[in-house]
Amino acid sequence: ANTGSGKTFAFALPIAARLQKAEEIQVLVLVPTRELCEQVTEEFRKITKHKQINILEVYGGVSIENQIRKARYAQVIVATPGRLLDLLKRRALRLDKVNTLILDEADRMFDMGFIRDVETIIRETPKNRQTIMLSATVPKEVHHLVQRYMRNQKIIKTEDQVDIHLLKQYFYVVQVNDRFHLLVHLLRKEKSPYAIVFCGTRRAVDLLAYNLTKNGIAAHAIHGGLTQAMRKRVMTSFHERKTQILVASDVAARGLDIKLLTHVYNFDVPKSAQEYIHRIGRTARAGEGGIAVTLVSQKDYENFRNIQQDNSVKIKQLETPSVPLVEFARVMPRSQHKPQRPFAERSRGPPRRNNWNRRGR
Repeated sequence: ANTGSGKTFAFALPIAARLQKAEEIQVLVLVPTRELCEQVTEEFRKITKHKQINILEVYGGVSIENQIRKARYAQVIVATPGRLLDLLKRRALRLDKVNTLILDEADRMFDMGFIRDVETIIRETPKNRQTIMLSATVPKEVHHLVQRYMRNQKIIKTEDQVDIHLLKQYFYVVQVNDRFHLLVHLLRKEKSPYAIVFCGTRRAVDLLAYNLTKNGIAAHAIHGGLTQAMRKRVMTSFHERKTQILVASDVAARGLDIKLLTHVYNFDVPKSAQEYIHRIGRTARAGEGGIAVTLVSQKDYENFRNIQQDNSVKIKQLETPSVPLVEFARVMPRSQHKPQRPFAERSRGPPRRNNWNRRGR
């Protein structure tokens, strides 16, 4: 099922109906990112608000001691693979009573290199369990897990949630050094865009957000290199529309619940049609229209050809306008390179090594 199709509700509701209050973990949900971990946990809590069920989110970038303390009382754990392994190595929890294992956004977890961690965790759970795997695509790694760890499996495929008639897809061919000037022109032309701009690297995300803001277009950056507290603040600001432009790496393309986006801009062209579809799938939902704009420069030609070979992708070329040049700093000031940690974290001095995510967990 595609991103935004209601997968969380689909598995959380029946699980909530049969959950029992007990001093053991009954349900384990593995997710690829911290944001998705919080999102799934929040949905579970809404569904189980009338039941006495303890639900714990487990991810890196925050205190592991607090998670260890709460793990012994949880019936449901929603976790990223890396931090869950940390808890298992510390013997802070056991998974031998888990009766339901859910791998959410499975393909994304494997894209991020978590397949070995996931297999290690699976081996800690009982063989006699229900396994549910949710994925937008089914690459060979997902097939491998299905064949190795699932018996009598059934495959359910949902319909596309993006209305192709309401989604307009355009691309411009532009010199690589002119992309930023064109992007600023396009953003200024829109009355009130609520948009995500996708870049290929963390450095590009930071640099683009910095330069947009310098040109009077308030933008926030989000990628895996930020602390969890900062990522949470950015997403809260964007959800509340205090910030209307989000510059993101692909960490934001999957799983995040961002409603009613008007635009998606591909500043860097994704490598495959699948990645392209995941990105543009953030808009044209719930009966609303949406626009996806891709800036294609010489460095992107091969990737863009790969996208165009997918018959389901229909992108119309627009004539590249002549746009005014704007200020663009190729190097960010030193003060902008290292984002400050929240005051509460700074006041305690340097964090202990285990509290921080060195592998993007």
